[in-house]
Amino acid sequence: MAEASRTNPQGVERLGYLGLGLMGTPMTRRLLETSHQVTVWNRSEAKVAALVEAGAKCAATPRDLLESSDIVFMCVTDAAAVEEVIFGPEGVSTAAGTGKLVVDFSSIHPDAARDLAARLKASNGASWVDAPVSGGTKGAEEGTLAIMAGGEAGDIERVRPYVLAMARRFTHMGPTGAGQTTKLCNQVIVGCAMAVLAEATRLAVNAGIDANRLPEALAGGFADSIPLQLFVPRMVQGIHSPPLGHIATMLKDLDTVADVAQTTSTPVPMASLAGQLFRLAKAARGADADALEIYKLSARER
Repeated sequence: MAEASRTNPQGVERLGYLGLGLMGTPMTRRLLETSHQVTVWNRSEAKVAALVEAGAKCAATPRDLLESSDIVFMCVTDAAAVEEVIFGPEGVSTAAGTGKLVVDFSSIHPDAARDLAARLKASNGASWVDAPVSGGTKGAEEGTLAIMAGGEAGDIERVRPYVLAMARRFTHMGPTGAGQTTKLCNQVIVGCAMAVLAEATRLAVNAGIDANRLPEALAGGFADSIPLQLFVPRMVQGIHSPPLGHIATMLKDLDTVADVAQTTSTPVPMASLAGQLFRLAKAARGADADALEIYKLSARER
């Protein structure tokens, strides 16, 4: 906590959270439930009210959020949204940042994370940790997220106790950008799993067996997994609200996988096919539909 004592003489870290969507809201609630002081900001004020009722303070702008915080957590849609809240007219970069830390839970391109981190450090002195998350809204609500991080070791340890109020696992993967690269590996596995599980579930339904029993039947075998147990019942029963994640988000990540794969000369045939299936799902179901609606692509017309 030596770094914290330079920005806050009492040695108590003041926390901020920026971006109160499907992930940000439950993650902020977990910080509040563990008695941390949290200031919040969101583009839509409606999402702020419930957290203020739960004990959070409200900042007028991202700039104000950094001014009143030692550590700012952030989870927004994409790199363009990160750019806006960091470098916009009232962005985080316009406040003094020496000794302060921004932890970005958003999933963006590793190159973008490295660029943003360097520009913020040059702009106001604040440090950066890229820390994308896995586990979906259920994991955010239950505090069971897996978070993979890139950045300086000292910064990782500084935020670890706060991150572990929101997550079960917090792993330092290397320098800035390493967290984002690890998340891409995660999305290769998850995106392909969604596509494969949709295929297996449709085969069961079309062949006349009870697909609801697949998780039970396969539990403990080589096909068992958290995605099998969580995704298949939701596919079969048409449970898509709240969404585990949006089609557009999965597609964005798989497109980033394709870009990094091209740069690194890495063959990714399975991830490329999954990306095309999600592109079809986006056209058929809409960008904001639950990613598990990929299952509906193979539905028989009636």
